[in-house]
Amino acid sequence: MVKPAKSFLTPEEKKRITDAIVRAEDNTSGEIRVHFENFCKGDVLDRAAALFAQLGMVKTRERNGVLFYIAIESHKLAIIGDAGINAKVSPLFWEGLKTGMLRHFKEGHYAQGLEEAIEAAGMELKKFFPWQQTDANELPDTISTTPDSTT
Repeated sequence: MVKPAKSFLTPEEKKRITDAIVRAEDNTSGEIRVHFENFCKGDVLDRAAALFAQLGMVKTRERNGVLFYIAIESHKLAIIGDAGINAKVSPLFWEGLKTGMLRHFKEGHYAQGLEEAIEAAGMELKKFFPWQQTDANELPDTISTTPDSTT
């Protein structure tokens, strides 16, 4: 039987990831989200894009949100950025983050792979979208999951 996606990480690992999101967002107006589900039957980028919209990530003021999407049982991963950040960052940057994450994932170090990629994304966001006094946290810093995911 497949474990629910929300149980994939330990509470300590979840805290490490949410702490990494908070640290990354401290220096940028960018927004970072992490989403887990068990299955992704179709194209991983299409699914990530649909979730990006469902999570309200297209509504950020500067269109500078980044989603880390992981389909656990399907062994699929996508990192997508909104129009604002994609206009500034090469697709090779996202591929590099993905490669680093996969290296950690193959060793079973999921939290470490995500933590490092989130911090790198935060540094890249900071270059183009530095924190301003008027910035507000536009999206939750929590990990989201698809309940009993069969998508």
